Amino acid sequence: MFNVIILGIVSFLTDISTEMVYPLIPLYLTTKLGASPAIVGLIEGVAESTAALLRVFSGYISDLIGRRKPLAILGYGSSTLGKVFLYLSHSWGLVFIGRWIDRFGKGIRTAPRDALIADSTDSNRRGRAFGLHRTMDTFGAVIGILLAYYFFTRFSGDYSKVFLYSLIPAFLGVFVLFFARESKRITKQSSTSKPTLKWSLLDKRLKGFLIVTLIFTLGNSSNQFLLLRAKNLGFNDATVLLLYLTYNLVYMIFAYPAGRISDKIGRKKLIVIGYLFYGLVYLGFAMVKSSSYLWTLFGLYGIYIGLTEGVQKALISDIAPIETRATLIGLHATLEGIGLLPASFVAGLLWNKISASAPFYFGGLMGIVSALGMLLVL
Repeated sequence: MFNVIILGIVSFLTDISTEMVYPLIPLYLTTKLGASPAIVGLIEGVAESTAALLRVFSGYISDLIGRRKPLAILGYGSSTLGKVFLYLSHSWGLVFIGRWIDRFGKGIRTAPRDALIADSTDSNRRGRAFGLHRTMDTFGAVIGILLAYYFFTRFSGDYSKVFLYSLIPAFLGVFVLFFARESKRITKQSSTSKPTLKWSLLDKRLKGFLIVTLIFTLGNSSNQFLLLRAKNLGFNDATVLLLYLTYNLVYMIFAYPAGRISDKIGRKKLIVIGYLFYGLVYLGFAMVKSSSYLWTLFGLYGIYIGLTEGVQKALISDIAPIETRATLIGLHATLEGIGLLPASFVAGLLWNKISASAPFYFGGLMGIVSALGMLLVL
């Protein structure tokens, strides 16, 4: 569990940095820089899709060379550089560049890091390992949001000060990562065979899971639309941060227990319940009229992510052959990326052309359909 703890600390520090800026970005873009929700959707769609599309390539390279750590260091370092551009931004174009570099780094690091966690644990403890990592990661998010709220209110809405202070934990996270250890078993495996990825050779359950994931992602627009929805219903910038804090607190509470439960009863039930939760919560965001209900909705949204995020990673690690583990973890994220750009862009268009509720009706329907799909394929 040494690597799980080290990588948990890395993610803890990095998420402090990320969540100090992430919930402020849509507010910064629309309030200070005059960007529209469609621009927010475009920036987030391109940035997050870049991250996801890169994961299969970084995963393949990791399997090919039999090493996880160098790619993880490159990825976390790139994300730190992206935040420098965000601090220097004075137009939405520079925000776009900063977000793109930040998500480029995430795309490089995620598959090798998750494969390193899987390499370091047995299958009967893998759910709790990913759950623990998700918990530490999200604890960092909680701290990051609290710091963002503190600095944002102390400096009277000065976004640049928050962006500057976010660089400190980002640099610390890269430093701690150097203490992680490579798995000798993976290095030995890479010296005897090259990873090959053929759709026809994949496990039937894995193919079904990947297809349904793609369908789900088409309705899973950026979380920043949730923050814009709160702003739309009357919350001010500082209170939006507290809503986002609620989501992360619930996520943190559910991630580790969900991982442990999945080790005992299997991954399928939790994933199906999680997708169903997503669909119902998004319908709630679509229909809500009173802003007071948003506290409950953000909490329920945290349950969805807590039930699915780590459990899905554990499921792929269980099914994937060891020589293509990082590649398939990356492939899962890449398929998510294929749907993410149109999902976020369409959400922005639906918001602009129809109403603020329209993106959430669409996302809710896709979530319910995907829950039924997971029930059938797994």
